Amino acid sequence: MTTLDSGTRARLPDSAFAYVDATGKRRLPIHDASHVRNALARFDQTAFEDDDARERARQRLLRAAKKYGIVPLGFFDGQLRKERTQGALEARAIDVKQLPRGTVTFLFTDIEGSTALIRQLGDGYATVLRRVRTIIRAGVRKEDGHEVDSRADEFFAVFRAQDAALKAALEIQRCLPKREWPRRAAVRVRIGIHTGRPRISETGYIGIAVHTAARVCWAAHGGQILLSAAVRDGIDGQVDGITMRSLGRHVLAGLPEPELLFQVVASDLRTDFPAPRVATNGPQDPAAAR
Repeated sequence: MTTLDSGTRARLPDSAFAYVDATGKRRLPIHDASHVRNALARFDQTAFEDDDARERARQRLLRAAKKYGIVPLGFFDGQLRKERTQGALEARAIDVKQLPRGTVTFLFTDIEGSTALIRQLGDGYATVLRRVRTIIRAGVRKEDGHEVDSRADEFFAVFRAQDAALKAALEIQRCLPKREWPRRAAVRVRIGIHTGRPRISETGYIGIAVHTAARVCWAAHGGQILLSAAVRDGIDGQVDGITMRSLGRHVLAGLPEPELLFQVVASDLRTDFPAPRVATNGPQDPAAAR
């Protein structure tokens, strides 16, 4: 990339920069393709005045990338990683006094194929993510659940009752196909539910029950609801209009014993799915298989 000398920089209009602060200082030049690529790489190293200024600069940068035919996949991945980190920080601020204790039921969701959706939608993925979260939150709140954490394409909620968690999952899976998504994108969410007795620390839930719920979710496919045996045993017959199909025992990453999984079957939900996604070569990071 050619370095911008002071004279050339001074002749460029404000529109040639992604960010112009309140004092008129101009940063992140975007007047040609090489500078756009450099601005994408330096974006997270730039200090913005506030979140609104950052968002305006981000939108201007992405429009410039589109103009020069640059698909900023690394930039989007970086933004999602940053959001995951921010979500983790926010999760630590949860008022743990409001979270249910004792035996509880966890619900985990994850957007299937999020990386492919980013490639397809570009900056439009942020809109999809907001809409998906809105649907999930509505389903959780309708059944008196508590949001525990949300990080990019993942969502974590807890319920006092098993049937409430299942009803929330059904509501989510029924609402998602009714929405119109940008560019006719196929937006599907996998859901896993597990019941256990976790401990609560100053930052939230900890223990094997949390990990089991996350792994059950990871084993699912988009549009599918998977239950652990602990949920199935406590909920049988409590929710009308559904059956629970045994999928057998499966080795899930990081768990000491194979987990017996059940698929929720309802007349208005998709029922044909591949076999559960399982660990094949020892412990595996679920995030790597998105």
